[in-house]
Order: sequence, then C-alpha cells, then structure tokens
Amino acid sequence: MVNTLRKDLKIIYDIINRNEVVLDVGCGEGILLSYLSEHKNVDCRGIEINQKGVNKCVEKGLAVIQGDANIDLKDYPDNFFTTAVLSQTIQAMISPDLVINNLVRISRRAIISFPNFGYWKIRRDLMLSGQMPQSKILPYNWFDSPNIHLCTIKDFEIFCEDNQIRIQKKILINSRSDVFLPVFFGNFFAYQAIFSIIKDY
Repeated sequence: MVNTLRKDLKIIYDIINRNEVVLDVGCGEGILLSYLSEHKNVDCRGIEINQKGVNKCVEKGLAVIQGDANIDLKDYPDNFFTTAVLSQTIQAMISPDLVINNLVRISRRAIISFPNFGYWKIRRDLMLSGQMPQSKILPYNWFDSPNIHLCTIKDFEIFCEDNQIRIQKKILINSRSDVFLPVFFGNFFAYQAIFSIIKDY
C-alpha cells in the first residue's frame, strides 16, 4: 500500500503525475520508484552510490545505475526528465549547489526534501547542550555523520533566489510527520521540508 511509504516519499508520490519520466537521485533500494512504476505507470530511472542498493533495485526490475550525483548528473541532457527527485540526501552531497543546479537543468522540475536544521528543538538542543544535536532524522554524531551540508528552510530559499530557481511549492512537515501551514515562522516549526522547484530562465 502507498500509505506505508515514509511521509515525505508519500507526499512526493502524490505530487508526481501519471506517465512521467522520473529520475530518483539517491534512490536507495528503490522504494519510491517501485510505487511510481506500479501505481502511476511512471518511466522510472534511478542513481544510487551504494552498490547494495543498486543490486536491490535491479532485483526489482528497476532501471538504476551506480553513480555519484556530485559527478554524474552533468552527463544527463537538458530537460530529459519531467521530474528529478532528491529525498533526504542533499545534506550528504559534497557539492549541493552543483547537484541542485544540475537537477533543474536535466528535469522540468526537481522535488527536494531535507531535514530542517532551523527546527526549534535543534536550536534549543544546540544552545542548551553546546553539542551538535541528534534526532530521528539526524541521528549521527558529528564525527560519523554523512551529513556535511546541513541547511535550514531559509538557507534553501535564499539559495534558490540567488540561483534564479523558482519555488513552485513548499510543503512543511512537523515532528509528528503531519503537513502543516504556519502563517509565520515555518523555518522555526518545520521538522523537514519538501520543495518543488524549476529553473527560472
């Protein structure tokens, strides 16, 4: 059932239309791609750096290659995909600026989700303990974390403005995994965020 998807993946699934051509960057074991292929007749492709994840995808019959988004996205032609997805991975990228700019180049739109480092509990824990905070969505110690470029919702919005990228949709999720619509202080109360973006030529 689609309802068994992780909350941000369920939202991304709902945003994507039938019969699209989708690239899932950092697709893991292909959970989102499987649902899109089975239920929405989406032409699914994936890129995953971990060989074990690639193997799992191939076992499911998914068109997934091993690759590094920091390097390999430049090889895709412009507007080849209708949607490119990067879910809970941007903070682990070596060059997130290059990755985001490539995503909006190779697809008509990109959907990006990430944990919000501006969330109030993260601010509180950092202030009170003086140590890098940990949570369900950011569970690592500072020394073994794959997350090397943490950002806030405000950081992401400024990046988009500076790079002529238009935000089509912004979806905020609280710590209970509920979508909410704060009138003010979304950067303060959102646990994670999902953005649908396009290149503003």
